[in-house]
Amino acid sequence: MTHPPIRSYVLRQGRFSPGQQRAHAELMPKYGIAYERSPLDFAKTFGRRAPVVAEIGFGMGETTAQIAAGNPANDYLAIEVHSPGVGSLLRQLDAGGLANVRVVQHDAVEVLRDMVAPGSLAAIHVFFPDPWPKKRHHKRRLLQAGFVALAATRLAPGGLLHVATDWQDYAEQVLAVLSECGALRNTAPGFAPRPGWRPETKFERRGRRLGHGVWDLLFTRK
Repeated sequence: MTHPPIRSYVLRQGRFSPGQQRAHAELMPKYGIAYERSPLDFAKTFGRRAPVVAEIGFGMGETTAQIAAGNPANDYLAIEVHSPGVGSLLRQLDAGGLANVRVVQHDAVEVLRDMVAPGSLAAIHVFFPDPWPKKRHHKRRLLQAGFVALAATRLAPGGLLHVATDWQDYAEQVLAVLSECGALRNTAPGFAPRPGWRPETKFERRGRRLGHGVWDLLFTRK
């Protein structure tokens, strides 16, 4: 008997505003890529040859849009399962005239496994993934050994895996898992300072005012 895979997300019924719905319907044909079980040709996907960064679980898309706008020489493969967030990012891409982002609304593990060729990414960003704080739910956390091993294979040599979280126990777990991956090398003695190019979110600023910590981990592919 086979069991379905453990997902790192639950498709919750969040508010899907009319504007987000309209953007989703009208702009996915322009910016969206359908999931398929074959590697993307990034040069064809983006219409040029440039470093490609995977943005995994981009939430409502503010950080992804800011990073893409600030780094026009890079291309961004933005992966998210929740429709309101996808609609929100699509609106921002259209408003900002950002041509260097493509959106895949699908499970990130399957996208990396099936649609991204080994050694083809300059970086992978996983910013504030769902921490699944209850111990019985820890198995749902995205950043487990299997996912990290897969992610490492998709990075080019020297490529960056950048994780940020505001849950200390998750940060410590991720540090241990990344440190145990033989294909990766930590760029810091432990946790790293937030690099200036990672925008600080409103949520993050609010957390800092309340005394909450944020932990960045930056590992490179050997």
